[in-house]
Amino acid sequence: MTPSNTAPGRMTNYRWLICAMLFFATTVNYLDRQVLSLTWPKFIGPEFGWTNQDYGLITGWFSILYALCMLFAGRFVDRIDTKKGFLWAIGIWSVGACLHAFCGIATSGVVAGRWLVGFEGARNTLATLDNVGLIASVSVILFIGARFILALGEAGNFPAAIKATAEYFPKKARAFSTSIFNSGATIGAMIAPACVLYIAEAWGWESAFLIIGFLGFIWMAAWIFIYKKPDANPRVSPAELAYIRQDNDPDSATAQDAAAPKKLSFLDCFRFKQTWAFAFGKLMTDGVWWFFLFWMPKYLESVFDLKGTAQVLPLTVLYTIVMISIFGGWLPSYFVNKKGMNPYAGRMRAMLLFAFFPLLALAAQPLGATSYWWPVIIIGVAAAAHQAWSANIFSTVGDMFPKTAIATVTGIGGMAGGVGSFFIQMSAGKLFDYAGTTQMSFLGFTGEPAGYFIIFIACSLAYIIGWTVMKILVPKYKIIT
Repeated sequence: MTPSNTAPGRMTNYRWLICAMLFFATTVNYLDRQVLSLTWPKFIGPEFGWTNQDYGLITGWFSILYALCMLFAGRFVDRIDTKKGFLWAIGIWSVGACLHAFCGIATSGVVAGRWLVGFEGARNTLATLDNVGLIASVSVILFIGARFILALGEAGNFPAAIKATAEYFPKKARAFSTSIFNSGATIGAMIAPACVLYIAEAWGWESAFLIIGFLGFIWMAAWIFIYKKPDANPRVSPAELAYIRQDNDPDSATAQDAAAPKKLSFLDCFRFKQTWAFAFGKLMTDGVWWFFLFWMPKYLESVFDLKGTAQVLPLTVLYTIVMISIFGGWLPSYFVNKKGMNPYAGRMRAMLLFAFFPLLALAAQPLGATSYWWPVIIIGVAAAAHQAWSANIFSTVGDMFPKTAIATVTGIGGMAGGVGSFFIQMSAGKLFDYAGTTQMSFLGFTGEPAGYFIIFIACSLAYIIGWTVMKILVPKYKIIT
């Protein structure tokens, strides 16, 4: 280890600076991801003539592309290591975020042959054209292309973050540290409405993509100087390094990590039920979070006629409620430290409790007949339960797999989550257009509200199903050796 300038007996806290960097990266990640969902109902959709199905197609393809990229992003991070992997990831997704701003100009160029027109010029050009169907089709394809670049980079965020957490935190502290950096998703979603909608109102929707996208490059500059592995970091004291490495104590119950093979191949990971349990849990539940993230602005507009900046307060309140999820990482620590459970058993106990809260979504649509605040509060609680669930399901990978395979298995699970999201995004877009066109009825609701009620029911049951299958596949704690 590089000699430390800190006294041997003193515990430094450099691990929390790393956790803070992971938090900010995840915040930027979700800010970039939210710009489209916030700007399409009022700005982008009317400009290009999009339907719900068009938007569902874009978010659905983003989900499946993200899923495919996640499958390889984890392996990529394991190969080139945490620091470089994160730099590649955030650099690519920041470029992808900025590219969205130029889709209007590119649509104008493809449809009308006018390329050098600027953002305002592109809007004026498209407004004079009659071929609405062609404009919609071309713009959808271009936005899918930009979302592909975004997905390619964003796929590396969680594998790299989980790997960094495993490098800087012992197993007993990983769920809490994961819940902290994972709360960046909530913070990003919470501050996005105010940032994005006001920027779009003031300077156009294109500026929102450019300004938010540029934040990633600022983060990269800081990461280059801040991140080093703990044993090579002069700012990590021997006491802190000993704390980080406590799982390597030969008397520790988790010391089998040291006996794990140095490398698990990509295909080797699929031999273990632990991989399939993690992947199924992600398959069932990731799409729920993404549905809330991508469709809540449209839900508020379609069902309650809240548009543009009128959505800022309810969306901010919703994601403020989600912030309680940070305590989701503390609960399994309580079960481990106070009840004597092993890490996996403690996490599964906590996840079972979290799985019941999304059932409240069954009441969101019925109570919404009284006020839109009821679905805002209920969905906020359900989304908080998801984030608490998410912090713990990510940590199960670090509990059972060697560090050399953590990013790979996280990527496999992320792929499964993206596949689940693809189906819910595509189904939602088609269902909402069908329900609105045919005035479909379901349990007392008609039109698009009926469609949302159906999706809410599916979202509410996903966690109980996911937890049950995970428990069947891996009933007891077992480290991969």
